[in-house]
Amino acid sequence: MCFYKRSLGLDYGSNEIQIASGGRPLIYTIFKTLVDAGDKVIYAVPSWNNNHYTNLTNAEHCLIDATVENHFMPTAEQVAPHIPGAALLCLCTPQNPTGTTLVKSELEKICELVLAENAKRGPGEKKLYVLFDQMYWTLTYGDTQHYNPVSLVPAMKDYTVFVDGISKCFAATGVRVGWSFGPAPVIAKMKAILSHLGAWAPMAEQKATARFLHQEAAIEAYLTTFKADLHYRLEYIYQGLMQLKAKGFAVDAVAPQAALYLTIRFALVGKKTTEGKLLDNQAAVTQYLLEEAGLAIVPFYAFGADNSSSWYRLSVGTCRKEDLAPMFEKLEAALAKLQ
Repeated sequence: MCFYKRSLGLDYGSNEIQIASGGRPLIYTIFKTLVDAGDKVIYAVPSWNNNHYTNLTNAEHCLIDATVENHFMPTAEQVAPHIPGAALLCLCTPQNPTGTTLVKSELEKICELVLAENAKRGPGEKKLYVLFDQMYWTLTYGDTQHYNPVSLVPAMKDYTVFVDGISKCFAATGVRVGWSFGPAPVIAKMKAILSHLGAWAPMAEQKATARFLHQEAAIEAYLTTFKADLHYRLEYIYQGLMQLKAKGFAVDAVAPQAALYLTIRFALVGKKTTEGKLLDNQAAVTQYLLEEAGLAIVPFYAFGADNSSSWYRLSVGTCRKEDLAPMFEKLEAALAKLQ
């Protein structure tokens, strides 16, 4: 835990930490540990796979439709009506798919809601826990800061289960090492479930990760370069879309804050191609952009949002700087063809 104590001031014992082969088996075991069939699970859409994990546990979906005005992050006001009787609140910041973050004031208010609800529950009642996915916490840009429940409100340590790993922040998707840390009783039950899944991280990869996380100077040097490169690509694409918007094209974007994703919009439903084909739904828009502009983006409805949402996730994880200018040439040409 030296990495977290040094960076976030978080301190957990070995019985409060669980390592697995990435974040997915950990999220699944958190759900299986804390959620029974029929329990209420609170999450905002768009968000990564919360809808699927809720289905897998036969739980009740308590959806929050996040909006662009709040950078597609839930607010305490939106969370509050769902709190009574809930078993799990899922928060992810910086968020996949939006690349946006929860601001300090809203996270503090949400924590206070959780604590107030748990104070109402008797000794024999299940408590409300927070699944806090911070897989991208090191990848913030400009003035954006990452906040977590326990550092902001220490009493949340009893009710927060973190998920983190090396796949994104260290560009190590093939090195399957992720970890959770939280209350010891919860971690113990997660360990028991994981023992039946076979989802352990290979020992060699665990040791290599542990050795690397002790190297403060190496981590700082790596992240400085890595973040600068990601931010350049995100900002380039954001500015390019703003220029297209200024030219009158039906596009938009949210300024990049964190992670390797950009929230972008293509409001093209109802337009026709030069061949007379009607783009009658968002799936048709997505296909058109792929075929005409070579732009592979994921619609927000893949992350639980409504099928009519015109917002998308764009990832810069694999694009190169030299590809950006040609991409915008093709994109503008494709947009110009639409009537």
